[in-house]
Amino acid sequence: AFFCPACGHNAADLMLSQTIAGIRNALDAIPNVRAAIPDKDAADTTVRLIIENGLQNAVTAFQRYAEALYVRFPSMPAPRRNAFQNLKEGSDLWNGATGKSYDAYLLAAEIFALIRYFQQRHLLAHRQGLVDADYVTRTGDSSYRPGQRIVVREQAVLDCLSILEKLTAGMTSDAKAA
Repeated sequence: AFFCPACGHNAADLMLSQTIAGIRNALDAIPNVRAAIPDKDAADTTVRLIIENGLQNAVTAFQRYAEALYVRFPSMPAPRRNAFQNLKEGSDLWNGATGKSYDAYLLAAEIFALIRYFQQRHLLAHRQGLVDADYVTRTGDSSYRPGQRIVVREQAVLDCLSILEKLTAGMTSDAKAA
């Protein structure tokens, strides 16, 4: 379990690593999924759902982990619900707690990529993957126009996982040092 009501232990780190491993395992199983479903359209739809769920689960796992780290700083104000799904807001909160924003752990290109991945997760969760003007503005992704559906590739999810692992490693180190 993520949280033990009896002792209060929060296993966010274990949940994060298990979620990341589970996403990678699901992506590794894609060739088997394609082989097991004879109808090509059904196979493509199933693979698309696996990939998109991987992206959504990665962002959610990061959010939960960042929240668990943040509560280690009891003098900090409580964040609004889902604040760590917003990279700027989460970075600002983390900076307030530790004196370091996410750019202390990530390259500018990695932050830019995470912005795009988090915004794509937002589209999947709230707009069935349909691009809106906010997505284009927030990401600068001119490959889509409002009304089109995003396409999330397996490699994008793997990239997102790698960047999140790098970010959470830095955050964990600073939370332990505090």
